[in-house]
Amino acid sequence: MRTTAGVVVVTQAKQNGIALVIVLWVVTLLSLIAASFIYAMRTDVQIVSNSMSITQGQVIADAGVHRAMLELYKPIQMPDRWNPNGEVHEWEYKGAKLRITIMDESGKIDINGATEALLRSLFVSKGVPEEEANVLVDAINDWKDPDTLKRLRGAEEPEYKAAGLTYKPANAPFQAQEELRLVLGMTSARYKLIENIITVYSRQPGVDAKIAPREVLLAIPNVTAAQVDEYIGLREQARATKQFVPPFSAGGPYLSVGSGFIASVRSEATMPDGVLFIRDAVVMKAPNPKRPYVFLSWKEGTAGAATPVPGVASAIGQEAAK
Repeated sequence: MRTTAGVVVVTQAKQNGIALVIVLWVVTLLSLIAASFIYAMRTDVQIVSNSMSITQGQVIADAGVHRAMLELYKPIQMPDRWNPNGEVHEWEYKGAKLRITIMDESGKIDINGATEALLRSLFVSKGVPEEEANVLVDAINDWKDPDTLKRLRGAEEPEYKAAGLTYKPANAPFQAQEELRLVLGMTSARYKLIENIITVYSRQPGVDAKIAPREVLLAIPNVTAAQVDEYIGLREQARATKQFVPPFSAGGPYLSVGSGFIASVRSEATMPDGVLFIRDAVVMKAPNPKRPYVFLSWKEGTAGAATPVPGVASAIGQEAAK
């Protein structure tokens, strides 16, 4: 009987031990499931919170664009008016901090209207060798002219096919500046060098020096950096003293008078939690009082692609042009 009792006791102990192990495994498994559930819930809450913040940032950034348009309709004589010269204006709205810039498109180089000499000088000023700049200009002109005749160093449909491309030149003016990326020979690096100082909206052969950024002025043929810097100093002094901005005599035939009707607006909204939303728009003032302006472009902007501030040169190195 003692032996039998001992066996019974041992068997019962083993069963209790197995049951305890099973309980521990179940508890551990439930703990893992609970932890996973809590983590998933926290992630979902964070996603919802970020989505709400992004949505709020988008709405506030859009409000910044409309605030900019309000400023453009103020009389020029008003001392606190935001002028379309690329300066940064800070504004707090609904707890968010905004940085807003307005730039008259006539201060940029129109890739549809610019002369060959101005386009060539634009690329050369960014470090593109002159011979390669000539090739690019001919390719650009072949893209936008209505015929299919190839220029000396240009490119028409046969050249695009030979390069393995599945498209051909539009033989029409550029509808958007991003279309320039499709031109044969236009690399991403080269496009990035000029994307902030070109346009398709000014419809002018030259630029308005009174508002043009330093990069644009440096792109004018036969103009030196010393002449540009001297002019920018005079221009800023005239603005500070509310005087008439002098003409840029060194610009010669590559200057135009700004219309003031089309401007690019960049509105950067930073929310209290650090979320950033950027709205880039191109706006045209309209004579219809019921619809005072029309949006020609409306897209989400990216950080680091801001409109250049007049007087500040690009920090991109010359090697990027190669």
